[in-house]
Amino acid sequence: MKKIYSDATAALDGLLHDNMLIAAGGFGLCGIPELLIDAVVESGVRDLTIASNNCGVDGFGLGKLLDTHQIKKMMSSYVGENDEFMRQYLSGELEIEFNPQGTLAERMRAGGCGIPGFYTKTGVGTVIADGKEHKDFNGETYIMEEGIFADLAIVKAWKADETGNLVFRKTARNFNPPAAMCGKVCVVEVEEIVPTGSLDPDSIHLPGIYVHRLIQGAHEKRIEQRTVRSA
Repeated sequence: MKKIYSDATAALDGLLHDNMLIAAGGFGLCGIPELLIDAVVESGVRDLTIASNNCGVDGFGLGKLLDTHQIKKMMSSYVGENDEFMRQYLSGELEIEFNPQGTLAERMRAGGCGIPGFYTKTGVGTVIADGKEHKDFNGETYIMEEGIFADLAIVKAWKADETGNLVFRKTARNFNPPAAMCGKVCVVEVEEIVPTGSLDPDSIHLPGIYVHRLIQGAHEKRIEQRTVRSA
């Protein structure tokens, strides 16, 4: 099976359509699939539901899809540094399904493992629990959360071999593995593709069985808030 494609547009060819659910890796601007996001913007698909921890920043990352009004719903943990995200939500232009951070990660992982739902104590007694099934286990109340089964996953890794085995770099690992797992099709952008067999099997973070298409590219690697210690 061919996994390596020339660029992001080619890798997403035939996969995008209106009203689809896309799981996107990244946390803030760390480990975001910026090249694939740009290709989604250029495709013009609309009414997207995006499952991602947040929505980038104004004018970069998933924030570009907000600027073009291609997103109708976000499944997120954090509005964060994005003023346009906040504005669209407060004005009623954008629907948000808020998830506790760990719950969102587990919903993605569950989808990737074929688990349709699970129980968690997180969110019990808050608005997060509204409308959800409650069940008691050993005298404690839990709520049921559903696994996320995305039409498409777009993620960013550091290295891949030619079969799609992935290695993530430090904190850029974040939501990328569970996002990759929950997509019916997973497209990955990496900084380097190495020959099959050159990665240490014990160092592989996500096996290539989850990866369907792969591109290599140059990344801007913006920093949200650059801070330094005082002298």
